[in-house]
Amino acid sequence: MPKHDSRLSERASSRRELKAVFNPSERRERAFLVGVEFRTRGRATPGNSALTAGAQAARDHATSIAPSRRIDSPDFSSEESLDELRSLASSAGAEIAGEFMQHRDRPDPATLIGKGKLEEIAGASASVSADVILFDHDLSPSQQRNIERVVDTRVIDRTQLILDIFAKHARTREGQLQVELAQLEYMLPRLAGRGIEMSQLGGGIGTRGPGETQLETDRRKIYRRIRHVKQQIENVRRIRAQQRQRRESIPVATVALVGYTNAGKSTLFNALTNASVLASSRMFATLDPTLRSAELPSKRKIVLSDTVGFIRHLPHTLVSAFRATLEEVQRATLILQVSDASSPISAEQDAQVETVLKELEANEKPRLRVMNKIDLLSPKQRESLRDDSQTIHVSAAKGIGLTTLLDRIDAVLEEDRPTRVRLRIPQKEGKTLAMLEARARIYSRKYTGGLVELEADAPESLLRRMREWVVE
Repeated sequence: MPKHDSRLSERASSRRELKAVFNPSERRERAFLVGVEFRTRGRATPGNSALTAGAQAARDHATSIAPSRRIDSPDFSSEESLDELRSLASSAGAEIAGEFMQHRDRPDPATLIGKGKLEEIAGASASVSADVILFDHDLSPSQQRNIERVVDTRVIDRTQLILDIFAKHARTREGQLQVELAQLEYMLPRLAGRGIEMSQLGGGIGTRGPGETQLETDRRKIYRRIRHVKQQIENVRRIRAQQRQRRESIPVATVALVGYTNAGKSTLFNALTNASVLASSRMFATLDPTLRSAELPSKRKIVLSDTVGFIRHLPHTLVSAFRATLEEVQRATLILQVSDASSPISAEQDAQVETVLKELEANEKPRLRVMNKIDLLSPKQRESLRDDSQTIHVSAAKGIGLTTLLDRIDAVLEEDRPTRVRLRIPQKEGKTLAMLEARARIYSRKYTGGLVELEADAPESLLRRMREWVVE
């Protein structure tokens, strides 16, 4: 085939990469869930053996609002983990057909959970007519192939399920590129033995792109596509850096919202900026970064950034692929870490957020903890809540505590801090007076002899333009 025909074919394939396969009129896939707990590993995960100070504070908070619950580890129990897998499966569009929990001393190198248990799962999943088996654990390529031979059903691990949800929710070209890169890097070592499900003609959870009919026999094509996608993402990073440079030339602070998926970041973002970003109870409803301006009580402007939610064991390929997006977190002046105050596992979720922030090298940035969804707590629990210098309790959905949050942000940010001044401005300077009205907090105003005498809190950037009228 001539080179130009090959490029045309590749571009045509690229346009089909991330198309959704679920249609409301089609039958939802039936998923059989498999949870796994290894006793020898314990509940702690590598690199997460101790809580940071922030996560410890969240654990103390969780204990105070749910005293009957014992929190003895930053990681999830097997039941909590399986419950999260249910939410992930629902977000992918699956119908839960059945569940199975396996407790073992250590993982089986060939099949993760042992051939005997696999045969039990094969029978149980067949009895409920499951279309796919979802493992709440990462599987090596050989484990996935060995399991599929026994169960004779499509098998998806946790990472592939998360990638699939990302592919479903990516809307902008930037988001689609980032998801495609993560999918390609995940699929590459799994080509051997993968057949029609790698094709664009395949359908169902775990098959949304970026496959092509001959992926399993043409690794060079995948490598070429990876290089192309990385180049496009690099262009995105360059454009984003230019935009950020323009923003940073103006003294406007950037505040990034981070937190566990479904903690209410987008709802809070909308409440603070009057935006209309999609706010959904489904996991990873927000993938594409959104920037909007908001006004603080001092009338300073800030830029708020809504980011993708974190999750435990967030696939490394996703963290790498979304680095262009997550740079907004790295460069932010202040981080608002949003937590679900109504969740009994908010401490564990916050510990996972800490892990990702460390990977992004953003864990040392100034931070405020925002405990959201307090409207879902009982009246007695709400009465016991106390804000402090680092923690604010809010309900973004009900508008509770937002004024306190804005006051706290205003107090923390040093950029373009307001100064109390007295000004004497000629009344004919209408443009200057209007600017002062819009950007300063005015406490008194007096008209004398064609002049307006004012006392106000005004930002430094504004005062530099009004030096001649400042009264010493």
